[in-house]
Amino acid sequence: MKYGLSILASVAAFGLTAQPALAADYAKQTMDLMKADFRSKGPATVEGVLQQDEAQHLCSAYPAPDKRPKKLAAKLEAEQLKLVKYPSDGQYIGRWQEGEKIAQSGRGMQSSDKPGSPNGGNCYACHQISKAEISFGNIGPSLYQYGKLRGQSEGIVKYTWAKLYNSQAYSACSNMPRFGHKGILDEQQLKDVMALLLDPASPVNKD
Repeated sequence: MKYGLSILASVAAFGLTAQPALAADYAKQTMDLMKADFRSKGPATVEGVLQQDEAQHLCSAYPAPDKRPKKLAAKLEAEQLKLVKYPSDGQYIGRWQEGEKIAQSGRGMQSSDKPGSPNGGNCYACHQISKAEISFGNIGPSLYQYGKLRGQSEGIVKYTWAKLYNSQAYSACSNMPRFGHKGILDEQQLKDVMALLLDPASPVNKD
């Protein structure tokens, strides 16, 4: 519900950019409709749909990448990078076995979920990751052999963490969820996904 309704609001506004007043009226009607027809239940809240932060406002205002001012995009990325919280204990790598479970799981943040229950990352919906998995999406780039190709330098480790924590720190208005920033995955889960990508023993980094 969360992402679908946000997109609906964006489309309503974007489709009428030639008529700003009319676009604003349609956007208001869309918001009023959502407030009237949807109710918060469990982790799925109306507030989560309607309340946008600065990054979401910018992305809604410029949904088409080629229309998004480069200076604004760069400003957004710099501000989002500042919001990244690195591991409290300085340890970035968890267990790849748990990371694989998170990558395979698409559950979480639905009205039927119990508050506090762990979410999945649903990584395979957009990326190829393990060679053994034959069902995956291609919206995002292949992550197969991610660590083998890039190594484990401090720069790569911190970049990978930041990308998982807040994807918009490196790509304005990225389609990738801001897993840490939005509280979708907790710190330990992020460490486990890091291990899936970077641990040499992970199936991701096997031939």
